Amino acid sequence: MGGGSRPGTPSSMGGGASGASAGPKAEPVTVSIVSGVAMLSIGCKAFFEKDGEIRQAEILSIRDKAKRQIIQRTADDAPIDNSDGTVEYEFYVHYVEFNKRLDEWVIDARARLDKPVTFPKKKNKTAVIGSQQSVRDKRRKTNIGSSVATGSVPQTPEAIRHDDSVYTAPSETFSKEKEIEKLRTQGSMTQSTSEVARMKNLNIIEMGQFQVEPWYFSPYPLEYAYTPTLYICEFCLCFYASRMQYSRHRTKCALQHPPGNEIYRKDEISFFEIDGRRQKTYCRNLCLLSKCFLDHKTLYYDVDPFLFYILTKRDERGCHIIGYFSKEKESADNYNLACILTLPQYQRMGFGRVLIQFSYELSKAEGKVGSPEKPLSDLGLLSYRTYWSEILVDVLVGYDGEISIDELSHITSFTTQDIMHALFNLDALRYYHGQHCIVLSERVVEAYERFQKKKHRKIDAGCLKWSPKVFSQAELRYL
Repeated sequence: MGGGSRPGTPSSMGGGASGASAGPKAEPVTVSIVSGVAMLSIGCKAFFEKDGEIRQAEILSIRDKAKRQIIQRTADDAPIDNSDGTVEYEFYVHYVEFNKRLDEWVIDARARLDKPVTFPKKKNKTAVIGSQQSVRDKRRKTNIGSSVATGSVPQTPEAIRHDDSVYTAPSETFSKEKEIEKLRTQGSMTQSTSEVARMKNLNIIEMGQFQVEPWYFSPYPLEYAYTPTLYICEFCLCFYASRMQYSRHRTKCALQHPPGNEIYRKDEISFFEIDGRRQKTYCRNLCLLSKCFLDHKTLYYDVDPFLFYILTKRDERGCHIIGYFSKEKESADNYNLACILTLPQYQRMGFGRVLIQFSYELSKAEGKVGSPEKPLSDLGLLSYRTYWSEILVDVLVGYDGEISIDELSHITSFTTQDIMHALFNLDALRYYHGQHCIVLSERVVEAYERFQKKKHRKIDAGCLKWSPKVFSQAELRYL
């Protein structure tokens, strides 16, 4: 999803050890066969059975299945005494070269001990001390040479919504507990996403009639995380740790739709516009929920600079949330979308395309071109590429005569960069007689014809009851 507000990809930092002896370089130790699962440690890479296949996975955590107690065993520790067989291990693993959404707890019976196990590199204490000293020296030089105290600069919305790849690895004073607390109370994401967000902290989310398994870490308060099931009201998005609490809330909750203005309605589909400044609690709960399914989203509690557009499906009980997208009230880069999500229970039903189309209908109403904030998630990028290609081919097939990239931009409200990206993806640009031409291959035209035969959800611009908002300086003073 959308881009810019967005935790998950581990970041890296090169560390020098100048001025200290690094000692001999330690190589990873590979063991052909281990005698038992008690020898496996956090950080090692072993093989586990997954969906009928044998996959290599990195162990991120170990726990006693019966007690649900975490076992902090590293490669330097002795194997745990389990001679009586009372401990049944569970391993939280990340499958190598697979997306983090597949990370899971697995039982020890799924470990393939007949395969080689790669243990993590043992740390050289001399090299670590030298590296830390080098970092401190570098910081001291930076502070002396700088005229601005970088530590005193407040976190702004622009800095908040960067992809986590810009963050560096933690310093020697990193505290996981402090970083998680920072997630819940501030707009900025942790500076150690590789450590804090590697493990999912929720098992099952229940919303209405659906039970969904989260994909990624989300910084819900500790009293709600790590519970068997987290219950979320699908109308106000308040969350509860027990079914009794949730049932009591449902008898009192008066909401039957998102707390905003309904700006679009056709058939069973409605869109609601919500100002992040007016409905902070709802929007913050929405950010917590969306982080469960967006790896590249940096959770921010400063929701004031954003408008949220909630897609709902209406029935006799109310308007049920399907997905949403957010956009900045004032974007210097003309972004028409900051973050986009279709909840897993409604994916592969065409609702992602509806959200994207609606964002461009708003851009057309504003008389502007727009583009999603970068970087996009893997699923978001795939959805946008497909949408751009479908709309451009639809325009080109029905157009008679010459057309320029700027004219395509005016018709579709796409930016010229997005149009070029989609045309390159279609392999539709050719150089002919000294000029570039757009040529649609037979394969592209046939795919377009097959697409036209299918039924697709579309936005009816005539049902949109919305006019662009103009915000005063007082309303934008947080920017």
